Amino acid sequence: MFGRRTPADPAVEERVELDEVQGKGRATPKRREAEAARKKRMTPPRNRKEAGAMRRQRVKEQRLKQREAMSGVGDDRFLPSRDRGPVKKLIRDYVDSRRTIGEFLIPVFLGMFVLSAVASQYTQYVGTFAWLGVLVLLGIDSVRILRGVRRVVTDRFGAEDSHGITMYALMRSWQMRRLRLPKATVRPGDQI
Repeated sequence: MFGRRTPADPAVEERVELDEVQGKGRATPKRREAEAARKKRMTPPRNRKEAGAMRRQRVKEQRLKQREAMSGVGDDRFLPSRDRGPVKKLIRDYVDSRRTIGEFLIPVFLGMFVLSAVASQYTQYVGTFAWLGVLVLLGIDSVRILRGVRRVVTDRFGAEDSHGITMYALMRSWQMRRLRLPKATVRPGDQI
């Protein structure tokens, strides 16, 4: 009754089989190493200089993890709170899978600025109306992107998660593709 269980017990055999199949993926540390690591975590800093060094090291590690997540190779848990979550991921993928006027905005505006700076009256006239034309196209494209994003988010996550996504989707669609952070994980034309 209070003795040891024999390996003939099916629960013990099943647990032994699971332990053999599932490993933790690394070697068990030596007792001396484990105790040293535990003591290092438990010991508080002795002075302000040590506390500052520990804080700087922690912040440096967090920034590195966040930078990796923003570049697309790290874990999404370390993204800033404005970019975290499945809804924001869906919005990013939706915007990145479509071509927008906004991603070409800076080069187009630069070209129109050069046109308006030329001394010719005709090019200045064309440059002025080109500004208005690009702004109208940008407005139409923004409405197209917003309607699509709201439809996709409502279909996948429900109407309550589609609130407050307007500026996130617009700012993403107005940025040049190379400058978008977190980096795009889908190509234009991909299905999401």
